[in-house]
Amino acid sequence: MSTVTLNLDELEREVAPEKPTDGTPTDALPDWQAILQSAAVTAGELQTLVIPPREELLARWFLAGDLGFLFGPRGLGKTWLAMLFAHAIAEGGAAGPWTASKPRRVLYVDGEMGLDLTKQRDTVLTNLASDNLLYLHHQLLFERTGKVLNLTGTLVQDGLLRYALANQVEVVFLDNLSCLFTGMKENDADAWELVLPWLLQLRRNGIAVGVVAHAGRNGLMRGTSRREDSAAWIIGLSEHKDAGNPADGARFVSRFLKNRNATETDCPPLEWRFDRDGDSQVRITHRLADTAEILLGWVGDGLDTATALAEEMNVSKGQISKLAKRLIAQGRLRKSGRSYAVADGGTAARKPYPD
Repeated sequence: MSTVTLNLDELEREVAPEKPTDGTPTDALPDWQAILQSAAVTAGELQTLVIPPREELLARWFLAGDLGFLFGPRGLGKTWLAMLFAHAIAEGGAAGPWTASKPRRVLYVDGEMGLDLTKQRDTVLTNLASDNLLYLHHQLLFERTGKVLNLTGTLVQDGLLRYALANQVEVVFLDNLSCLFTGMKENDADAWELVLPWLLQLRRNGIAVGVVAHAGRNGLMRGTSRREDSAAWIIGLSEHKDAGNPADGARFVSRFLKNRNATETDCPPLEWRFDRDGDSQVRITHRLADTAEILLGWVGDGLDTATALAEEMNVSKGQISKLAKRLIAQGRLRKSGRSYAVADGGTAARKPYPD
């Protein structure tokens, strides 16, 4: 067995803060021992603290200060759903089965879609041109300032935070992760540290954040899983068996893969349809997702045994087996040994809805 000898003098030098190089007197630096002394509480003091409950933004699952992710395959309808959430919260309205508690100030940051498409969707999603919903659009920013929006940089992060506070913004939607955080390696867990402190700063200021992200080829959210640690909720979108006509809108299934705030009863898997009627109206409908679609979704996410599927879907293994046989006969599922996998024809052929 090898022995490791700690040199306490070297360790102290390693963790000691560097002396200021800008001429700031050492005695002007923050006294962190005093700061921590004023913030730490005993367990008994903790029990006496009056902590106000966080306000509900959209039903029970989206609360003030939350960080959440909405992800799915490219072109499936993520932006449709994210903009619907933004409108519901800004107007105090509804998004599917979920209702906002009251109108709030919302900032929607778009880093990818064309400005004309953003305007079209905003028009058809509401009859109310609310001043509560603000748009920060990459195209408009470049046309007016010559600047490119990259939230990986601390200057831009600080600027957006100060803008949100100055305009009393309570919710920020970031659409999407790949376009707004350029230069950051998605699969590098350490690279996420460039962003996480800023997101936590938004939370500390009572600002909730919803991040739109792409799914990888495996159907899971693309990039490092460390992002999921601090998330209060994660919504995954998967393809609907009837994709419909791409020009007419979007059809997809939504499922909560993580939900700290609410139960599955509050947030069941849903089938969504956004059916466009010209350039002035869209009809949005939702219903409980078909059990077969739910099973295919979970298999796509890596639950490949009857035991795991039964536990996640809260049904018996016999029910899973019966449903799987039907899907195998339809060519939508295949089985090797005890493991299931989505067949090539398991979901409708992908058709590129405008995202």
